[in-house]
Amino acid sequence: MSHTYLSNRILFILLILSSSVIHALPEQALVPGGIALLKLTNYEQDTEVYFKNKRIAVFPYENTWVAMAGIGLSTQPGDYEFSIRRADGLSLNTKVTVKHKKYDEQHLTIKNKRKVNPNKDDTKRIAAESKRKKKAKRLYSEGSPNVDFIWPVTGRISSIFGLRRFFNEQERRPHNGLDIAAKEGTPIKATADGIVVDSGDFFFSGNMIYLDHGQGIISLYAHMSKITVKPGDVVRQGDIIGEVGQTGRVTGPHLHFAIIANQTLIDPVFMLPKGGNTYADTTEKK
Repeated sequence: MSHTYLSNRILFILLILSSSVIHALPEQALVPGGIALLKLTNYEQDTEVYFKNKRIAVFPYENTWVAMAGIGLSTQPGDYEFSIRRADGLSLNTKVTVKHKKYDEQHLTIKNKRKVNPNKDDTKRIAAESKRKKKAKRLYSEGSPNVDFIWPVTGRISSIFGLRRFFNEQERRPHNGLDIAAKEGTPIKATADGIVVDSGDFFFSGNMIYLDHGQGIISLYAHMSKITVKPGDVVRQGDIIGEVGQTGRVTGPHLHFAIIANQTLIDPVFMLPKGGNTYADTTEKK
């Protein structure tokens, strides 16, 4: 890790520590792809909280602390525990119940057949990129994140989170973010204060950026036509980080926007303000 990155990491921590207080919590949704919230009354700032053996974000809210856990899309209905580890060594557990949620299907036609069935060279590239994605996804950095997120772009939501996806009638992984259709070249904003941890051209995702917002909360922006930031850059909420495009596996210009919490991809709508974008039929092409 470079000296410049470490210096910027310290700058970012100071920046978010001086940010305004959180005005609204993310929406709790105890379903696969959702969010579980836990208020920590009478706890100290350095209390650590874990969910499914992964450390989760803890941030101040209205004179108390709140822990936020992302619930994975593959999570089965049932009871799960928050593990609370206090600074004095005392450990406590509290239960949360995850309910079933059924996600719809989406069928898309991809003209570039290699984006559905990659060749041998493509597969090698995808494997190398997968390691980069996992590294970004597993990042946990200190600093209290501001979870008052904003929409990164205004447009038509053409694909919602969690859809079972079929490309050229072949089933692939479920959709792990929101697709916001907009004109190519539309500016993309940082959803919150953060630091760029990775960026580049990826086989499926095209031009993509990962922003670290602190404590395992990461935002992802894909299929961009242009990236205007680089790894190590510190950005403020609303800063322009690139432009909408149609790079990677796409059927048209749009922004694929995703949020990671405790190494888990969650539905971004639970972190975003209501309104601002219109929804399209989720079965249509982008």
